[in-house]
Formats: sequence, structure tokens, C-alpha cells
Amino acid sequence: MSYVFPPAPAVSVPVVGRAERFPVRRIYCVGRNYVEHAKEMGFTGREAPFFFLKPADAAVVVNPGQTATLPYPSLTKDLHHEIELVACIGKGGRNIAAADARSHIFGYAVGLDMTRRDLQAEMKKQGRPWCIGKAFDASSPIGAITPAEQAGDIENAEIWLQVNGKDRQRSTVSKLIWNIGEIIEHVSRAWELAPGDLIYTGTPEGVAAVVAGDTLVGGVGGLEQISLKIQAA
Repeated sequence: MSYVFPPAPAVSVPVVGRAERFPVRRIYCVGRNYVEHAKEMGFTGREAPFFFLKPADAAVVVNPGQTATLPYPSLTKDLHHEIELVACIGKGGRNIAAADARSHIFGYAVGLDMTRRDLQAEMKKQGRPWCIGKAFDASSPIGAITPAEQAGDIENAEIWLQVNGKDRQRSTVSKLIWNIGEIIEHVSRAWELAPGDLIYTGTPEGVAAVVAGDTLVGGVGGLEQISLKIQAA
């Protein structure tokens, strides 16, 4: 097959303990899925789940033991961090029952849903889609994927983020409003999941702004940490 120009290389994420990499197909994100974060955003914490997507090439892949560079994005003066557990799909399907969801998960990773909060807020105010606040270049950092069988008790793992060595976010995955199985059930009703899909499962309370020069280090118990430094535009 020939192309009018060379296709972009596939985005892929390293897998802990394996030479093969995980090719990324789509990035799904769950909004407001921790009670305290929902409250800090002005909601009760009991709303039904909702989802938004980011392009696969928004991923910033952070290799184990390294600190990646995250460019400060254009158009914003209020860039926020959101630390998240990422479920990485290895087997696709539609209408997946929550009880069967684990068999569809290849592994887990630590991710960040970076947000141009001022642009998101303005779009909300105008009743317009807020892709510009969420789905921009380099908005989805992700660390190495730990295969599910090596991830331990992920449902009760600690999740945390530090900025310049100080805590910003700290909670446990058990505080998800909709747990991992329920998230997969809901997503697979709306879209057919396929191998290579990433699901960012939501962020706990403590989201706040970062600026050029800040270093972000985050983790989920049992998984590879993620480390990034914000670079001036």
C-alpha cells in the first residue's frame, strides 16, 4: 500500500518486564469520578459517569526511571494536573459486564490528564464542547504499563501526585465513584472497545495549577511512577 505522505508512527507504551510495547488506539477519560474531586468542581459526587476522548498522539510516554519533558501548552494561563489510574485494554468488546471487565484488561499504568482549565471553563460557560481544554497536544502523559497479574490489589492502591516534592493529590483507588469494572461496562455500551484502548479512570481531589519549571512525580501503588518537568513554551 502506498500513501501520499508517510503515516505517523504508532504511539506505544513500554510494558514492565517485556520487550514488546503496547500500541495505543484510543484514549478515553472518565470525568469527576472521585467524590471529593467532584465536590471541589462544584458537584455532589453522585452524578452518573460521563466520558471524553483524547487523540492517541496526545500521549507523552514516560519511560521507567526517566523524567520526561512536558511542554507548557499554548493559549492557557491555568494548566492543571490530574493524576489518574489508567486501565489498558487487551481484549475488546461491546456491552462488557462489570463482572467480566477484568478479563479485558491487559494492565495498568499511571497517567496524567492535563487540563487547560481556563479554556475548559470558558467553553462550559458558553455551552460549547470543551475539547480545547482537554484534548490538546501532550495532554495525556502515561508511564510504563504493569501487566494486570503483576499489579497487585489495584482496587485499593494508593494514588498520589507531588509537585516539586510536596503533596498535591493523595487518595486511594477504592474511592472511585464508579469502579474499574463499572467504568468498562459504561464505556463499552457507548463505544466498542478494542486492544490498545486506554481508559483514564478519574482523578482525586487536589487538582491545581502548574507552571514552567515545576516537576511532577506521581504514582499508584504497585505501578511504575511517572515523572515530568514542565518546560516553558
